[in-house]
Amino acid sequence: MIAALAAAPFVLSMLGHDFWTDVALRAMILAIAALSLNALIGLGGLVSLGHAVFLGIGGYAVGMLADADIDNGFVQLAVALCACALFALVTGLIALRTRGVHFIMITLAFAQMVYFTVFGLRQYGGDDGLTINYSSLFGPLDLGDKTQLYYAVLVVLAAAMLGFSRLRRSDFGLLLKAAKGNERRVQAVGFDPVRYRLAAYVAAGMLCGLAGFLDANFTSFVTPAAMSWTASGELIFIVIVGGVATISGPLVGALVFLLIEEWMGGLTVYWHFWFGLFLIAIVLFARNGLVGLLIGRRA
Repeated sequence: MIAALAAAPFVLSMLGHDFWTDVALRAMILAIAALSLNALIGLGGLVSLGHAVFLGIGGYAVGMLADADIDNGFVQLAVALCACALFALVTGLIALRTRGVHFIMITLAFAQMVYFTVFGLRQYGGDDGLTINYSSLFGPLDLGDKTQLYYAVLVVLAAAMLGFSRLRRSDFGLLLKAAKGNERRVQAVGFDPVRYRLAAYVAAGMLCGLAGFLDANFTSFVTPAAMSWTASGELIFIVIVGGVATISGPLVGALVFLLIEEWMGGLTVYWHFWFGLFLIAIVLFARNGLVGLLIGRRA
């Protein structure tokens, strides 16, 4: 899939379908964000309905610094990642004391607090959002250039997928899975599950923030809607459709999500209805997602 995405801009350009290059770019950014949530759900059993808040934090870090005439990508990225890490650390210390529905509601509450705070920041556009006039510059790399941004996102996605692949087989990942299955047994052998979950939560928040950073450079715009509970729900949709705990699932789910959005959005204003039907079908007939379904058929 990575090889196909690498060749996509050239092929689509020759065919005169540059629009679909933008769709592929957006899908990769969504896949990075969904991959971070996939790690929490698949390995830690942590379903967050506020995960998109990290997308917004990463995006607003770019927008606010650009508004102050700071276009240094290294500075912007450092601020975005540090802000996401700090928010995840503080909220995680509280939310990870709970599990199940309580964890879902606490993450939702924290995300909505940030959402309404940004909603009220009139100097940064409020509910209208913030236009970003300066793209992030990393020396010769200009993320305002669509081609450079495309391949930068592709590299980040490939690295994130490789990292997740190794995480699943690492002692850290195996311990997270063990704690999901039997927390008391993990505690009995001398490990603190909360500490490991917190580390995973912070890392996932930073990766999602990186996706928000890239998305802000792609759209040159950031809005409070990026961190709404509906955006978090869309990330969960992507994870479930692609396949929980799978490596390529978030990318497959993101592509399916955008294809439904583009095709059905042009036919009816009620295109979200089809999301619901598709999700129900996946849950009933492909509980391991599309990737799990394909792997099962090959086996």
